Amino acid sequence: MKAIWGGPVVALLLAGCASDRVPADPAAWSRWRAKRAESIAGTNGWSTLVGLQWLEPGTNLVDRPGIPGGRRLGVVVCEGTQARFLPEPGVEVRRADGSPAAGGLRSDQDGKAKPDVLVSGTLRFHLIARGERLGIRFKDSEAPTRTAFRGLESFPYQPAWRIEGRFERFAQPQQVEIVDITGNRKLESVPGLIRFEHGGTAVHLEALWDEEDQEYFVMFRDRTSGRTTYGSGRFLHVAKEDASGRVVVDFNYAYNPPCAFSAFATCPIPPRSQWLPFEVPAGEKAYGSH
Repeated sequence: MKAIWGGPVVALLLAGCASDRVPADPAAWSRWRAKRAESIAGTNGWSTLVGLQWLEPGTNLVDRPGIPGGRRLGVVVCEGTQARFLPEPGVEVRRADGSPAAGGLRSDQDGKAKPDVLVSGTLRFHLIARGERLGIRFKDSEAPTRTAFRGLESFPYQPAWRIEGRFERFAQPQQVEIVDITGNRKLESVPGLIRFEHGGTAVHLEALWDEEDQEYFVMFRDRTSGRTTYGSGRFLHVAKEDASGRVVVDFNYAYNPPCAFSAFATCPIPPRSQWLPFEVPAGEKAYGSH
């Protein structure tokens, strides 16, 4: 997902595992759920996050996270939007492609690019950019959050929550401010609205365009949020409209943001305009205590 914060956001880390044209087949939904679980519990999934270190201008000491007085990995020197890594002498750190660790670091550019990944044992870390802030995100394939992952819980597939709607394209894309859990604010381009009706209530949702998956990306909150589903809301992909403007909004494919699985993710929060006035008992349920 590259529309917003990466993802993503999958392809980049399979953050959302967007459905293939939102099929109505429950068997296809089951296969999607298996891929979705892998995006969380895989060796590079969201459950491997173990640390997030925000950087300051100048020299920043980088230690292995989660260990008191953690072993020094090196330093990151920040100059404006640029950063370079210098490994600690005697510590084994390399780039994921096998090249030497020292040198400039490419960031993930708000989740829209592939960063340079550094590796030390089972630990992987890379530079993230969130607005004007730079940070180091750490992952460990042996993290307890991964090894103890207990699977995803979802509502049963319900055809009634596969709702037909229409896409209403704006004459010109509109800019909408999105805030993430760190307080970072960013303007995102919204090409139009997805309109549908539920229980006699007319609904519209702002749809961002996910360039990588070639689908619309929707954030929403409903009256299950903070009860049976994740508190801040959930995400959903919707396949592009057909020639008549028809879309299918399948809430069975609603999924949790990465923050539902890790305290070290930086997730966008659905704005108030995306709060639905009814319950959506479909898609993923809340996970653990996040």
